[in-house]
Amino acid sequence: MANFSKSNVPQFSVEVYQNEFLPEGGREVNAIVTVTSTGGGTTGGIPLAGSTPSPTYGPGQGPDAAVVLMVDCSGSMDYPPTKMRNARDATAAAIDALREGTRFAVVAGTHVAKDVYPGDGRLAVADQQTKARAKDALRKLSAGGGTAIGTWLRLADRLLGAAEVDIRHGILLTDGRNEHEAPEDLRAALESCAGRFTCDARGVGTDWEVKEVTGIAAALLGTADIVADPAGLAADFTRMMENAMGKEVADVALRLWTPVGVEIRFVKQVAPTVADLTGRRTEAGPRAGDYPTGSWGDESRDYHVCVLVPEAGIGQEMLAARVSLILPDPAGAGAPQTLSQGLVRAVWTDDMVASTSINPQVAHYTGQAELAQVIQQGLDARKSGDFDGATAKLGRAVQLASASGNQDTAKLLSKVVDVVDAATGTVRLKAKVAEADEMTLETRSTKTVRVKK
Repeated sequence: MANFSKSNVPQFSVEVYQNEFLPEGGREVNAIVTVTSTGGGTTGGIPLAGSTPSPTYGPGQGPDAAVVLMVDCSGSMDYPPTKMRNARDATAAAIDALREGTRFAVVAGTHVAKDVYPGDGRLAVADQQTKARAKDALRKLSAGGGTAIGTWLRLADRLLGAAEVDIRHGILLTDGRNEHEAPEDLRAALESCAGRFTCDARGVGTDWEVKEVTGIAAALLGTADIVADPAGLAADFTRMMENAMGKEVADVALRLWTPVGVEIRFVKQVAPTVADLTGRRTEAGPRAGDYPTGSWGDESRDYHVCVLVPEAGIGQEMLAARVSLILPDPAGAGAPQTLSQGLVRAVWTDDMVASTSINPQVAHYTGQAELAQVIQQGLDARKSGDFDGATAKLGRAVQLASASGNQDTAKLLSKVVDVVDAATGTVRLKAKVAEADEMTLETRSTKTVRVKK
């Protein structure tokens, strides 16, 4: 395990968990790569239960950061009127959580995007006066118009792109479907913004489209969630902003180098959420590719790497892959920095016990990835009227959640199905399910639990 330490860059470490032994003719090699960054916090990168720790900085301290808050101001935000008021209050609470010196702006989103603070096409610098002015501007926001989220993201990108900062982040709130632009317009905006800033997305109420909100967060390497009751927005926005303020380094890439003859099957983040990074590879020299991981503070994440190696005889061994954490040179002139590194190995043996045992971390996260998949499949089947298919998939989800100790997901599943026997996955679909409960399960289906070590 290698480490890299430098002022204003957290210390990163990489640990590889795998069973490197293959039977004769075996080709598939699986490894769980745990990446930990230890920054200004005090937890050594280990997440605290129910919270994300963030470092405490004095005024003007910490990495340079810029944040754009995108607030849905479409007509539907007036139904009920408390929704718009709660959105204004939540945005004000997030502004209060800004670290002094952070650049920021507020964008009102309808079928067009409007820079409402500071309003001159630039970012304000957070201090007592600018925060107070921003909250004054929020009080004047009213609901009216349609929803075209791609325009909000493009304006946020223009504002953030003009700032010479280390961390660029967006927070987006919507209460409705993206009905006033074509789906391809939103996709094009996401492709344009990907890699330029990260973004957390929230759906408030139950009239928005889960796949739209989770798709925004996935494309921009942020988090997605539902706030079914608008009264919970302020607490959620404060947590999001505190998390954003805890980020210390951006644009970290997971670089995978493989020898000649090795094929990459997939690269996935598997904790704290499942996210498939396979299709997001960018080439980084001979037989090497970079997979984006976004911004890091004091935290730990797990990745599942699966490769196919050439067949080899008993007693042979090889390096199947080298995993490195890479920080690009911010000026683009020098070589990127290698923050940490780990090795994935393959060893062929005729010891059947060694070659057939599954590494506990690999087994756990294979189950967590399947859990996310069968929840989505089960809910889609339920919506389409395939109740037998939905029962089978959601029953399997209950079984996986129970076996892995994923209690949060088990609780969400119990609001959609009646659990007869969790161990066997025997369930009955509930006759009536609250829309908020179904949307919460779908939105949070990719959240995982860490493997028990």
